[in-house]
Amino acid sequence: MKRLLGLALGVLTAIGGFVDIGDLVTGSVVGSRFGTSLVWVVVVGVVGICVFAQMSGRVTAVSGRATFEIIRERLGPRAALANLSASFLINLLTLTAEIGGIALALQLASGIAPMLWIPVAAVAVWIVIWRVKFSILENVTGLLGLALVGFAVAVFLLAPNWDQLVQQAVSPFLHGPPASESAATYWYYAIALFGAAMTPYEVFFFSSGAVEEHWGPGDVSQSRLNVMVGFPLGGLLSIAIAVSATLVLLPRGIEVSHLSQVVLPVAEAGGPVLLIIVILGVFAATFGAALETTLSSGYTIAQFSGWSWGKFRAPAKAARFHVLMIVCLLVGVGVLMTGVDPVEVTEFSVVFSAVALPLTYLPILIVANDPQYMGDQVNGRLTNALGVAFLGIILVAAVAAIPLMFITKAGA
Repeated sequence: MKRLLGLALGVLTAIGGFVDIGDLVTGSVVGSRFGTSLVWVVVVGVVGICVFAQMSGRVTAVSGRATFEIIRERLGPRAALANLSASFLINLLTLTAEIGGIALALQLASGIAPMLWIPVAAVAVWIVIWRVKFSILENVTGLLGLALVGFAVAVFLLAPNWDQLVQQAVSPFLHGPPASESAATYWYYAIALFGAAMTPYEVFFFSSGAVEEHWGPGDVSQSRLNVMVGFPLGGLLSIAIAVSATLVLLPRGIEVSHLSQVVLPVAEAGGPVLLIIVILGVFAATFGAALETTLSSGYTIAQFSGWSWGKFRAPAKAARFHVLMIVCLLVGVGVLMTGVDPVEVTEFSVVFSAVALPLTYLPILIVANDPQYMGDQVNGRLTNALGVAFLGIILVAAVAAIPLMFITKAGA
């Protein structure tokens, strides 16, 4: 039982990172426009995040320290500041999107305008961070987020032509992007989906969460198990979201601009009961992601600055850590109260996330190969080969993201 509950950190990181508001929206948009022709990107993203998350978790388990602390010490303050600046700004943008996602989920459940739910969502996130133990936070949020399996149930209830879905999935390798979309738009959304899968806060939250749970060298296998179960699970749910949109939204030409359209396939396939279950999952996923991004904001700044941090410390003993998180929540609320569309914030956050990826993952690869911190637990040849290969993919995505955004007018 203890080993089973030990998976909760991986499940929370995957549900809150892989299937957050970014993936809910991006996956549905992709499915409604490109069918299953971009599913391969999710598979690539799952492998990539697994490669770097297991590095980050192993660094923490072996050293007993959060990855970002070691990055600053190993690479120096200038390199760490570049890493911090990119990851923190993307994290803040993502946090804003997640608060908006909570408000949209509550609107689905209540019919009340999301603007009224935004401050409620931020206060609820803060109360949980302030008062709830990390172990309870990860277990409850992660397990409730599993209600998103309702998307997979919806796919089966819709009784699709599986051969046709598979043909769509492999068609880009045989015939190129769908004829109805330009190549530039196809690759823009490929990068957005990749950025949604590998958002920087996932690895920093996973590493810092391992410190919260007091992992040690004996927990390396537990870290690996968390990664290999949690992130593939998140990937499968992400694919289910895209496939459900392919089956219901694509044939009708429905373009996703609101969270209610994301859950439309679930309502059609399973009726009110399945819809209620999925809305609960959407709420849990966005709430879990808001917790992750809020904590990650505090983790990165505090670890860079050498402040006391962590939920394992009383708020009074990590005051700057907690004040910083309050400030980040207030910034997110302030942006959303201007009337900006949370879905648009989400779409921009996943694209800019792709831009920040090299500054996030290169330092992790360097630290994971340093025997000063890792001893005989440095990366093996296969891990390094995969890490270097994915850094190449990450670099291409980062360079292409902004030009493609302008060329395609953000995928319009």
